[in-house]
Amino acid sequence: MSSPTLVYDDDCGICTRAAHYVERRSDIGIVGFSDLDDELRTWLPTEYERCAHLIVNESVYSCGEAMERAYERTGLPPSAALPALRRIPGYGAVRDRVYRLVAENRPLIGRLLP
Repeated sequence: MSSPTLVYDDDCGICTRAAHYVERRSDIGIVGFSDLDDELRTWLPTEYERCAHLIVNESVYSCGEAMERAYERTGLPPSAALPALRRIPGYGAVRDRVYRLVAENRPLIGRLLP
C-alpha cells in the first residue's frame, strides 16, 4: 500500500466525523466500507466491519490501535505522548476497551456531540 489509508464504517456518523478529522489534519487517505475495492479488501481482516483499520506500508492496525495511530499522524496534542503511553503495561488493553465502549454506544455518543 503506497499511502496511509484509514478504512472506516461510513454508515456511522461518529466514525465518519473521526475519519474526516484525521484526513484534514494528516497525510492519511480515507475509504469507507461502502467504497472498498477488492485490492484494499485483501489488506483487511476477515471480519473487517467490526472496527476501523489503518493501513501503513505493509502494516495493518485495527480498532483502537488504528484510530490511535491515525490520530498520532495528525501531530496534534497529545499525539506526542502516544509512543510513551504504548510502553505502559496494559495500555493497549485499556485503549481497546475504550474503543469498544465508544463503538457499542455510538447512538448515545452521537447525540452528545455537537
